[in-house]
Amino acid sequence: MTSTQRGPRASRLEIDGNEDAVDHAYYDRGWSDGLPIVAPTPDRVQRMLDASGREPDDVVGLIPPRWGIATVETIAVNAVMAGCLPEYFPIVLAVIDAVSDADFNLHGIQATTHPVSPMIVVNGPIVERIKLNGGSGVFGPGWRANATIGRALRLVLMNVGGGTPGSMDRAAQGHPGKYTLCIAENEPQNPWEPLHVQRGFAASENVVTLFGAASIINACDHTSQSATSMVNLLGGAMANTGLTQPFFGGPVAMVLCPEHAEFLAGAGYTKRDVQEALFERATLPRAAMDASPQWLRLTQRHRPDQFEDLSKDFRVLEKPEDLWIIVAGGVGPHSSFVPNWSDAVQPVSRLVAACPHA
Repeated sequence: MTSTQRGPRASRLEIDGNEDAVDHAYYDRGWSDGLPIVAPTPDRVQRMLDASGREPDDVVGLIPPRWGIATVETIAVNAVMAGCLPEYFPIVLAVIDAVSDADFNLHGIQATTHPVSPMIVVNGPIVERIKLNGGSGVFGPGWRANATIGRALRLVLMNVGGGTPGSMDRAAQGHPGKYTLCIAENEPQNPWEPLHVQRGFAASENVVTLFGAASIINACDHTSQSATSMVNLLGGAMANTGLTQPFFGGPVAMVLCPEHAEFLAGAGYTKRDVQEALFERATLPRAAMDASPQWLRLTQRHRPDQFEDLSKDFRVLEKPEDLWIIVAGGVGPHSSFVPNWSDAVQPVSRLVAACPHA
């Protein structure tokens, strides 16, 4: 969306009582994710707006499936509710811009029964500036920036887009990342070029990249003495008959811990080498697939390449480029495979605009 497009201003709601009364009122109206909210008072919302350097009625995006208009002001309201500090707000705006891109297919993510949620990956100097966590416990609790930026996105998806669980959000089970899923890349311990540089940005720029992320799969390797052994283990974590990748395809992420990344880089592997090695290793036995009519039907329709040579196992990925390598986490030999939903969901990156607090 361009900043010349204008949307409606947010309405005002007066609630008698203290902040507990506001929290209860918002929950009763279905405006909450179930956790307590920060009351979006005019002063708090204004401080968020001041951090953006933009007009309140600037349209940032349309949020499906209700196709609600996400203005800077409505996003600010939800960012306050999520507990964001004003200096986080430029990232939140870039995130909403990214998920509104047609290539990301937010409508599909919001409405599918699949347990998929947007995953935010942040790169650039702003990571250190606002203390976004890319190290130990990167997917877990304890960091306000990670928790509240991801939560702000979820509140916008619900309150502006109408993605309410059990209603327009049809996820059969969902997953915890639907509360919040925002990480920083651990650039200081990344032996390769960081994600945003790989996607065409300068190292000095602040960038958000959005992925479609299903439930995260741990890949633990305490014992590998060779890069081949480690790649075999990581590829094995990607090979799962319960995933949709073998028949729907689509981009996925491997979040390597620094220990695994350093080991592979020390063995001479580039990012491209890791992509190609895991493309070859992440396969499923054909016998397992042939036993399932669902797999045969869906794979023949969506991945006819799987049937070009019936003597070969099924590949999880259509091509090496579908695997995005991210380095994050702290000490310990634990990496994470982040599967997607389908090739209908493509990664999207956006530059974080400069502002007074960024």
